[in-house]
Amino acid sequence: MSWTCIAPTLKITTRPDPPSTSLTASSACNSSSLHFRRSRFGLGAFRDLLDISPTLTEAAGAIVDDSFTRCFKSIPPEFWNWNIYLFPLWCFGVLVRHLILFPARVLILTIGWIIFLSSFIPVHLLLKGHDTLRRKLERLLVELICCFFVASWSGVVNYHGPRPSIRPKQVYVANHTSMIDFIVLQQMTAFAVIMQKHPGWVGFLQSTILESVGCIWFNRTEAKDREIVARKLRDHVQGADNNPLLIFPEGTCVNNHYTVMFKKGAFELGCMVCPIAIKYNKIFADAFWNSRKQSFTMHLLQLTTSWAVVCDVICFCIDNLIYGLSTWVRDMISIRAGLKKVPWDGYLKYSCPSPKHRERKQRSFAEWVLRRLEEK
Repeated sequence: MSWTCIAPTLKITTRPDPPSTSLTASSACNSSSLHFRRSRFGLGAFRDLLDISPTLTEAAGAIVDDSFTRCFKSIPPEFWNWNIYLFPLWCFGVLVRHLILFPARVLILTIGWIIFLSSFIPVHLLLKGHDTLRRKLERLLVELICCFFVASWSGVVNYHGPRPSIRPKQVYVANHTSMIDFIVLQQMTAFAVIMQKHPGWVGFLQSTILESVGCIWFNRTEAKDREIVARKLRDHVQGADNNPLLIFPEGTCVNNHYTVMFKKGAFELGCMVCPIAIKYNKIFADAFWNSRKQSFTMHLLQLTTSWAVVCDVICFCIDNLIYGLSTWVRDMISIRAGLKKVPWDGYLKYSCPSPKHRERKQRSFAEWVLRRLEEK
């Protein structure tokens, strides 16, 4: 019996008698056994989770920290026009860019092509016996058409550092965002660029007009082209009257936020290396060309319908005798252009992962699963 006082009344309650000793022991035994099995199951599952965690961590890290894919993606700007008083201004800007600026820019580019072709064709055909004069005039005409291209984007290019000059045994290297890098630099000085051979109207211009300034073309899928191009590069840098050689050692277009690994071919020619850093201002236009999603024609159309192409070009020279030059030049370009370095080969963009690497990962995971099954 027990007494419980609940104010303001007095109430008597009875508590049940305690169970027998044997029943209590049996219940305690069953409860402890169940608790042991549950805890054992929980520990085993937790141990299995810890065993597989390195694989999960590696997979999650590859997804979250995919710095390779980020190098070749356009990073969209932050939206600023989604409110009641800025949206009408944004719509007005779209109309201005497409209905006023775009026709005016097409007219400028058309006039430029008329002037260029009416001058380039006679010079190229009638001055074949005067190579020095012909090359000089063709160089000036190529610079002129590049100026018209930049004008058709309302381009604002700020040049810093020494102006490139024609001298033997020197090569210029620059980070690569788009094929317009060549146009932006070409209006300053007529470079002989090494570039991937393109199809269509771009390939036609490469094989007719740009060859007049000594440009060198290659096909990335042809292994034999490497030896041929290397020989042409060595011969070109030795010529005293050849246009300055321009190389994009990344080998592919990167989104102007990162720099990938530089190829060493440009740094093994035994000549002075002159780095050029190119940084575009994305407030007015995104100059990155994603060749897998967009043709170069559509890329030019996008630039022509933007507000302006604004960029800074920084030129500086260093000696080619410094150890580890390719890495050092990339560091200098990255610092001056405000780009982030990543340890990736840009050519991986054009290739799939090696089947051997994939099979090795699959075999390692299968062995772990079999080993865990045998333990159980």
